[in-house]
Amino acid sequence: MRFTVSRELLIKPLQLVAGVVERRHTLPALANVLLVLEDGVLALTGSDSEVEIIGRISLDGKLEDGEITVPAKKFLDICKSLPEGATIDFSLDNQKVLVKSGRSRFTLSTLPATDFPTVQHSGDELTFVVAQTEIKRLIERTSFAMAQQDVRYYLNGMLWELRADSLRVVATDGHRLAMCTRPIEADLEGVRQSIIPRKGVIELSRLLNDPEDTVEITFGATNIRANTQAFAFTSKLVDGKFPDYERVLPKGGDKVVVGNRDDFKQAFSRTAILSNDKYRGVRFVIENGVLTVTASNPEQEEAEEQVFVEYEGVSLEMGFNVSYLLDVTNVIDSDSMSITMADNNSSALIQDPNNGDALYVVMPMRL
Repeated sequence: MRFTVSRELLIKPLQLVAGVVERRHTLPALANVLLVLEDGVLALTGSDSEVEIIGRISLDGKLEDGEITVPAKKFLDICKSLPEGATIDFSLDNQKVLVKSGRSRFTLSTLPATDFPTVQHSGDELTFVVAQTEIKRLIERTSFAMAQQDVRYYLNGMLWELRADSLRVVATDGHRLAMCTRPIEADLEGVRQSIIPRKGVIELSRLLNDPEDTVEITFGATNIRANTQAFAFTSKLVDGKFPDYERVLPKGGDKVVVGNRDDFKQAFSRTAILSNDKYRGVRFVIENGVLTVTASNPEQEEAEEQVFVEYEGVSLEMGFNVSYLLDVTNVIDSDSMSITMADNNSSALIQDPNNGDALYVVMPMRL
């Protein structure tokens, strides 16, 4: 196996695939990146056995096809340490890899390509093509609400619900819920649901950075794949049943508070400073035209903020986790924000009043 490549051309796909490689691993080969050179295309694969990413580069010049695995972090660190514009000569001889550039020489240990586990494709596949920006938006609007280490393992991921004309994603940790729906076209009757694990969601979002390009998404029985010219991504799916999220969506809320998103964000940020570090609770008092947000802590310190809002009706008083409110204000990208409630004990339904593709539910808390 032999090829020559510029540092800049190699480093981008290498960074893509090295990001998924686990530092702690059960298989030695999973600390490595798999290199396969065939028909002028170099494919670099990183995997943690749950998520797999393949980056591709087209090469020319004197090439010898082959395949091998090399330590991912060391290979990436070597490439990053070389000067800009450097040319890298890569060769494999007697299961040792020699990396040369200018007056620098590195010999790397290897493991055979046959030791490298690849994620097997599953049956019952459904494929559709969509703009990368659409998938990126779906993830960015909702991923913050995924659980992190919940014993209900299906919450440590994101539900993708596919219909013939739309893709909806839902994330919840049991205390708040985020949902976003975007139009797509798929050859599908009925509804298809899949749960993508947290790491898969984060890695896919990291890969989708070409706003002009599309991505081919394939739902399988046990995994999901995303394909572009630059990369191929595969993630195993979570084997579980996601909660019936539609039951969580508040119904019949008739008390609507509309205000400036940035005003809400500033008020939440400042009251959070003196909220209880453990519970992060703030109190809402909503009266005609004014939302008063207060926080206190065990040291008997207090904060109070007032936000002018559009609201007429009976006064309401309720408590919320201020961190959850801040997360929502950080992902809504319009100037205004609406909060809809039914009574003092109801969940808050938060939306961008000008764009209904996303909505957020925050459960109340006792203060």
